[in-house]
Amino acid sequence: MNRRRPNPWISIPSVALGLLAGALGWTVTYLSCGSGVACITWSVLIATFSFLLVTIGTGLLLVLVYRSIAEWREAESKNQQPPGPGCETPET
Repeated sequence: MNRRRPNPWISIPSVALGLLAGALGWTVTYLSCGSGVACITWSVLIATFSFLLVTIGTGLLLVLVYRSIAEWREAESKNQQPPGPGCETPET
């Protein structure tokens, strides 16, 4: 099995969704908190956590989807049955 290079285009939707999640985290926290330095601190922490969590989660999901699509296309190009659920266990 040949190794493919990682696709850098995967990071664009991941970061975009992470920015959206960070903005939503900031807004909800800031509006529910009120005002003051502590409120801004909590808003920054929640926004950062939301950004990181959503960016990493979306990136991981997209990598798995693209790997699955690549395996499917590779099997089709070799005129083999495309992999299905449980294909990671060897047949005896």
